[in-house]
Amino acid sequence: MELMLKVPANCIVVQQPKRAFLGGAGTSRLGATSTNRKQRVYSSSSSAISMIPKMSISAIPNQRGDKSMSKNKIDIPIMVNGCSGKMGKAIIQAADSAGLGVVPVSFGSAEESGQTVQVGATEILVHGPSERESTLASLLEKYPNLIVVDFTVPSAVNDNAELYGKVGVPFVMGTTGGDRDQLYKTVEDSKVYAVISPQMGKQVVAFLAAMEIMAEQFPGAFSGYSLQVMESHQSSKVDTSGTAKAVISCFQKLGLCFDMEQIQLIRDTQQQIEMVGVPEEHLSGHAFHMYHLTSPDQTVSFEFQHNVCGRSIYAEGTVDAVIFLAKKVHSGADKRIYNMMDVLREGNMR
Repeated sequence: MELMLKVPANCIVVQQPKRAFLGGAGTSRLGATSTNRKQRVYSSSSSAISMIPKMSISAIPNQRGDKSMSKNKIDIPIMVNGCSGKMGKAIIQAADSAGLGVVPVSFGSAEESGQTVQVGATEILVHGPSERESTLASLLEKYPNLIVVDFTVPSAVNDNAELYGKVGVPFVMGTTGGDRDQLYKTVEDSKVYAVISPQMGKQVVAFLAAMEIMAEQFPGAFSGYSLQVMESHQSSKVDTSGTAKAVISCFQKLGLCFDMEQIQLIRDTQQQIEMVGVPEEHLSGHAFHMYHLTSPDQTVSFEFQHNVCGRSIYAEGTVDAVIFLAKKVHSGADKRIYNMMDVLREGNMR
């Protein structure tokens, strides 16, 4: 089955070479024991993965640059918390290209307090935990249209959300982890504008939406089929991808029996280059996912693959979420929690 999705103009679609991930019908394998338990692949001596990709979405930053982007400033000041991280820096660059104004203040750990972070022409002073509430209140007074962007760490998720609600500042949160139930309750009770989504890549969210529609309209369509899943991320990511779990949940509704512990995680850099096909320059930041379905008699197979190199897709999605939220605030829409599906439905994305 061929499935094609459009990617934005600032991305280049790359046809991956026919590397061995999973075999076709009747020959599929993800390693001898991958269907029995979750595997973390750290040794290049592990069994090879065989696959011929049928659908691939690869988002790689367009090396031609973003000279076509407007340099006119938009009256949306943003505060990027987590500015010292790779994701935070990517968001600042994307925001600057889109014409948003990045305020020269950010929150960080106690160890980072007092440090300055230089991102392009923007110099940002990092404040520690003890100064957060007074600093944020002063910023909101100075910048009434302020929107906070949070890409910090899982352990800070709940405290940060409580702070944003207490001060009453709208925010976009892409940080994963934390107590998610408590997060949503805190934000709902505080009655602030917020976009919360662990997946900020617009095209990936659209793919997930398509999967959810298929699962809702055709439950049990793949009953009896077997499923094998492989995901590769930078070695610093120790947990299983939330996106992979969401896609698998859709497959389960479509009738497949699959335990999340069966996901095969690739974290060994040598295997990522040789077997998965990750470009060496993106080993430190990528997300390659493969889903392989096989019929009971092994005469039919379906394969889905989505590959992301770098962080630009998430940074651009975050900027769209900021603009979306600013419009909601300006129009006096309901103060509630929005997600990236709401951002996609709104349309008019860059």
